[in-house]
Amino acid sequence: MRRPLSLLLLSAVALTAAGCSRNRNVPVELAPSRTTASGVNTYLWRAAIDTLSFAPLLTADSNGGVIVTDWYANPSAPGERVKLTVSILDQDLRADALRVAASRQVNQGGQWVDAPVAGATVQKLEDIILTRARDIRRGTVAG
Repeated sequence: MRRPLSLLLLSAVALTAAGCSRNRNVPVELAPSRTTASGVNTYLWRAAIDTLSFAPLLTADSNGGVIVTDWYANPSAPGERVKLTVSILDQDLRADALRVAASRQVNQGGQWVDAPVAGATVQKLEDIILTRARDIRRGTVAG
């Protein structure tokens, strides 16, 4: 059952990596980490939206820094679905300014039943978003 979720994560990595690979030169200066007056970091916000673009969005509140997806089923694993919530907690581009929560369900006899999510899945999504945010920040200075 965890293999389809791994496929979902790999597809998110591939989509994110496709947008990140163009700018590998690290600039001497970095753009400021605080970028908005709304309380959330713009780079983290943009990176989270990019990373979750494979799933339909239910809520995307840039002022509150919360993104909630609808249930998403990978076409190669229709008996499993996930729902993701990303919270951006600060204006700084830091690992502790980001929180990802995931819910997973499996179809058993026509009923969706809650199932555990591997902790590594949530950690990997956080890492993807943070890496993408850093790349966007670097691109802002270099561009």
